[in-house]
Amino acid sequence: MAQGATIYSLTINLANVDRSVYETLDLRVARHPSESAAYLITRVLAYCLEYTEGIAFTQGIAAGDEPAIWVRDATGEITGWIEVGLPDAARLHRGSKRSGHAVVYTHRDAVQLCAQLAGKKIHRAEDIPVYAIDRRLIDGLAELLDRRSTLSLSVTEGQIFATIDEQSLSGTVTTHQIA
Repeated sequence: MAQGATIYSLTINLANVDRSVYETLDLRVARHPSESAAYLITRVLAYCLEYTEGIAFTQGIAAGDEPAIWVRDATGEITGWIEVGLPDAARLHRGSKRSGHAVVYTHRDAVQLCAQLAGKKIHRAEDIPVYAIDRRLIDGLAELLDRRSTLSLSVTEGQIFATIDEQSLSGTVTTHQIA
């Protein structure tokens, strides 16, 4: 019998000074059985860092033609395509063509990812930032995350400060470009 997704109920107090976004988010996030804790945390952080009206998690791993997160306007048009992990060139090409804004958030080696994507057919590749989130922050949050958690996130000047279960963690977000 196949194992179902695990649902995480997260309350996130978000203060993103860099983007002037201050919100309390109540999220229900499904974790697919094949999804690592690091990928889940990266997905949640990407959602928070890109938070805007119309943002939503997609079926992700369960739907091969959707990004991890997208943003839709009031008409249902996709305006943001947010990939997580190590997307291939075809996914980024499709996402960049379908939306006005495509980005990648990764917990893996961003330099290696950019090198793999360099020279491939990707619509507006030069306009797609690849954000690498500090792996120590990802691992620390993954270790502390429970199925019901409250998390405080502050973002300023590319630094993420997180508090979960009275534990404080921090890490950087570095920006890379597809060559």
